[in-house]
Amino acid sequence: MDEIKTAVLYSSDKPSEKDLERLSQFLLDRYKEPISIGWKNSPEIEGGFRLIVGGDVYDWNKQGRLRQLQDALLALQHERTDIIPLIKDTLTHWTPEVMIDEIGTVTSVGDGIATVSGLNDTSYGEILLFSGGIRGMALDLRMNETACILFDSEEEVAEGSIVKRTGRVAGVPVGESFLGRVVDPLGVPIDGRGDIIADAYRPVENDAPAVIDRQPVNVPLETGILAIDSMFPIGRGQRELIIGDRQTGKSTIITDTILNQKGKDVICIYVAIGQKSSTVARLVDTLTKNGAMEYTIVVCASAADPAPLQYIAPYSGCSMGEYFMEKGKDVLIVYDDLSKHAVAYRSISLLLERAPGREAYPGDVFYLHSRLLERSAHLSEARGGGSLTALPVIETQEEDVSAYIPTNVISITDGQIFLAGGLFRLGQRPAINVGLSVSRVGGDAQTKAMKKAAGTLRLDLAQYREMETFSQFAGDMDEATKKQIRYGEGLMKVLKQKQNSPMTLTEQVFTLVIATMDKFEKIDPADADIRVKEIVSDAISKCQDIAARIENEGTLSDDDRQRIYETVMSAYG
Repeated sequence: MDEIKTAVLYSSDKPSEKDLERLSQFLLDRYKEPISIGWKNSPEIEGGFRLIVGGDVYDWNKQGRLRQLQDALLALQHERTDIIPLIKDTLTHWTPEVMIDEIGTVTSVGDGIATVSGLNDTSYGEILLFSGGIRGMALDLRMNETACILFDSEEEVAEGSIVKRTGRVAGVPVGESFLGRVVDPLGVPIDGRGDIIADAYRPVENDAPAVIDRQPVNVPLETGILAIDSMFPIGRGQRELIIGDRQTGKSTIITDTILNQKGKDVICIYVAIGQKSSTVARLVDTLTKNGAMEYTIVVCASAADPAPLQYIAPYSGCSMGEYFMEKGKDVLIVYDDLSKHAVAYRSISLLLERAPGREAYPGDVFYLHSRLLERSAHLSEARGGGSLTALPVIETQEEDVSAYIPTNVISITDGQIFLAGGLFRLGQRPAINVGLSVSRVGGDAQTKAMKKAAGTLRLDLAQYREMETFSQFAGDMDEATKKQIRYGEGLMKVLKQKQNSPMTLTEQVFTLVIATMDKFEKIDPADADIRVKEIVSDAISKCQDIAARIENEGTLSDDDRQRIYETVMSAYG
């Protein structure tokens, strides 16, 4: 321990010689060396004193004793449920003690990073309290100092100002009351609708569920988007990456998926990282108009927010989702987007003077996302059977999926849906590239009806793409090739889907069954969506018993397919 020569006593009344003798003996017993005591008049300290010795604070005033009483009652509340009858007994036998706090001093501050000396016992991820109530989180533990990120404005933090430990790791309030609200990464509401009463407080960093605590991903989470549910199904507990260039429809897929969870007992969490505030406002407006905000939480760290808040945002959203998952509920969480999250972490790491690696990202950037996405799981029945499904979003540059961050996240997730700018510009929306997209869960996350209806859809589209490429160079084509191309064009018409119009499972199955009859190949592309919807609605109304089996049992027999075929043939020839 460094040599301590003096201590400072703060009190409203000047201490007597007897008081100084007692304090001197206390310091001698504690520090094993004589320490002189200096006194400073502090009128704001009533009913006691505060003694500061180096980095230690001994608090014996009204506020300090009140904190001890609160801690004692909180400890008792956790141990006993019949708390009220015991409060009187607790107050009777409770004796306050001198409190000791560890404090430090700011040595430098700038760009949202503060360096602190004197907090030798600080733990990684611990929340520190600066002057003016500014909060920070310890992110870099060095030999003689601690570097931390600031969650609030750094204007009130200056060199030489005092920093106190809280003993708590970074956390976020959680609870049912957050549904329908827009909050920042610290759980503070930013929608102007008043405070939120939380049910609990969870750390933002949690260990992922162990293998023994999980069960296979085999329950579908339907997006309502025909191209995804038929070829790249998503299961509850899966991690499916949405990847593509800017302005290719990534957010549209996310919005439609959230809208499709209405009435399906799935809680949705949308985490906006580095997005414009106007973009988030439009999303919230869309969800509100469609009645989806009732089961949705929006966590927003906009582009105007500091990098530390953008860094902590996905972990905060994940903790909110884990609260519901551990109660046995199904949760869908969207991280939009992790490429901006990685950029924010890179900024923080460079300011912390960590060694840069590829593309100036720090060496632990892979762990940055793996420890986040591994928290998504389908819990075992012993753990309640809840699930947390993650849809991370990555923005590419010129469709380069081999860049550093895209390859990292692709290797972590259970598949990816790749959106191509060329298809988007041609009007094929959603612009899903069938060749580069994949779901590693596959048919395990599909109902029997969907699996039977989809059949060889993906293979048929791949063959169409290949023939379409070669047909551009061929002068004459045989009839079989022409028919295959017409069939593929009909399938592409079917897979077009308007924004904010998710399809039910029954509509998807009927659409796919009719599409395999070549009934959509002659439809004019200009009114394809209207004609397809008309044919499908007519078939469903005439085969309501089949529609009920698909909806309730998720099954489709060969006889059902044949009957749908005959119904459509009799009506449309």
